[in-house]
Amino acid sequence: MDKGINLAEKLSLFSEYWSPRTVARLNDYKVMVAKVQNEFVWHKHDETDDFFLVLKGRLTIRLRDRNVVLGPGELFVVPRGVEHQPFAEEETHILLIEPMGTPNTGDSTTAVPEQFI
Repeated sequence: MDKGINLAEKLSLFSEYWSPRTVARLNDYKVMVAKVQNEFVWHKHDETDDFFLVLKGRLTIRLRDRNVVLGPGELFVVPRGVEHQPFAEEETHILLIEPMGTPNTGDSTTAVPEQFI
């Protein structure tokens, strides 16, 4: 790679919600951007933590015992094994980092296939 990655440009290339796009790889991790709105499914990842960084908008990470509300520039890491449900009232742009092969729903049969842009 000979130039930086413009995240806003990458986000402008698609409109689907809850369908992360891989923009880079870092060792055995994928760096992804996604547009989200409304609620995602309740899920957990038994083998890995779940990293969320808000780029634009507002994201609520619903946990069984509380909600974590994030604005632009804020991040939250859901510990492995903790059930959570991301939710956004309005279109929100996020950056995700997770190990390659990690299904976004925690279950490979219901996960969105990886897309690289």
